[in-house]
Amino acid sequence: MSSKVVSAAVIGLKSELVEVEVDTISAGMHHFTIVGLPDTAIKEAQDRVGSAVKNSGYTPPHRSGRITVNLAPADLPKVGPLYDLPIALGFLLATNQLKFDYANKLFLGELSLDGRIRPIKGVLPIALLAREKNIDTLFVPKENALEASVISGIKIIAVSTLKELVDYLENRIELDYVLPIDLKKIFEKENSPFDMKFIKGQEHAKRAMEIAAAGGHNILLSGPPGSGKTLLAKAMPSILPRLSIEEALEVTKIFSVAGYLTKDAGIITKRPFRAPHHSASAASLVGGGTIPKPGEISLAHRGILFLDEFSEFSRAVLENLRQPLENGQITISRARGTLEFPARFTLVAAMNPCPCGNATDPEKVCSCSPASIIRYQAKISGPILDRIDLHIEVPRLKFEKLSEDVQPEDSEIIRNRVEKARQIQAERFLNLNIITNSEMENEQIKEHCQLDDAGLDLMKSALSKFYLSARSYFRIIKVARTIADLEQSSQIKSAHIAEAIQYRFKTE
Repeated sequence: MSSKVVSAAVIGLKSELVEVEVDTISAGMHHFTIVGLPDTAIKEAQDRVGSAVKNSGYTPPHRSGRITVNLAPADLPKVGPLYDLPIALGFLLATNQLKFDYANKLFLGELSLDGRIRPIKGVLPIALLAREKNIDTLFVPKENALEASVISGIKIIAVSTLKELVDYLENRIELDYVLPIDLKKIFEKENSPFDMKFIKGQEHAKRAMEIAAAGGHNILLSGPPGSGKTLLAKAMPSILPRLSIEEALEVTKIFSVAGYLTKDAGIITKRPFRAPHHSASAASLVGGGTIPKPGEISLAHRGILFLDEFSEFSRAVLENLRQPLENGQITISRARGTLEFPARFTLVAAMNPCPCGNATDPEKVCSCSPASIIRYQAKISGPILDRIDLHIEVPRLKFEKLSEDVQPEDSEIIRNRVEKARQIQAERFLNLNIITNSEMENEQIKEHCQLDDAGLDLMKSALSKFYLSARSYFRIIKVARTIADLEQSSQIKSAHIAEAIQYRFKTE
């Protein structure tokens, strides 16, 4: 006898329906086969399912002859243990140990040997698919209930054991639906341990950080050890605008697929801040694996990717950032397919000017030879530097600055200005798949970044004096657009262009 239960597969950040078909033949020796491009975790499901069925009080597969499980469509790669539960239900249906109407029901879950249902990865994209396909009820492991409840418009039931689920399907017990989360209430005021008011001096760097936060621009901080580069980077999330619900869902999908959502966090409410060590591999940074998974640049989507000791990263690793810095996404190709992951992050990089760190310090002697300084700085290629909009010198602070009793602006004041600038950009790019000025293409630059005669003269002078590339030319204009937005100016003035130009000198 054969049966069918509906489940789903996660491919990248998307999901597709999967039909779990189970056929049993009572004659002959016992044999359990799973087909339909399963990975190793799925092939091992026969042992988990067998023990879970037996320990839940039902006749196990090894007493049922030949069993064939087909995961359709057969040409779609299937990954992970989420098919344990639908396979078990399909087996119970096929052997007449369970009867229920499977129509418009979707099942997910890994089984333990005693019949408990364990949590899985990727529930959020599957819940979105279920709503899109008008699935009536989604059954998820209890520990994934909070994540699934982010999606409204679909009935969600959280189950703890196989026995509990079977009893519910045969109407012996009642289970409550998981109530959807009120997303507007959970985005509370953030309390960051790092605040701009705790950073003495460095007004020039703080101004650049504000511009970077307002327009989503990449920034490089260079200066001697102990000047405050890392602290500035860690304080930047405190001035970023709060996540919108749409952005939060984007970020949460990535964390869900990567398996980084905790059971008490149904949705990501704060912008990501990822800070991989300089020994990180290319695969950990951009993503990879036989079935590609998101890397650090995707986990930093709509947030910050902080690369401390920038020049200590392998040059080959940094070169992988070229495409995502330009396009806001990463394409990973493997023998089993090609996947795209979003990677619209703000890069914050920090580095010393030389191996000893004192090359730009007027009061300390640099012990590095000119050749070693050139080699050190050459670790970062010109094309990577060209994609960084703001290049900031962070000098060592003198005693007077450290000891002054002036209270710097706190992050909330700066964030208010940033959010006002972001609101201007939201209105500007209404109905476009663009959020910040840094994402503008040539068409939007032409429409929204008109320069007056004085601004054009400044750009012409900069282009001829500094030999700017075409990319640098347009990036300066986008930074100037952000500076104008911070001043609530509809026009880009020559002063905005002049300020934007001064942040490019490190590229030349």
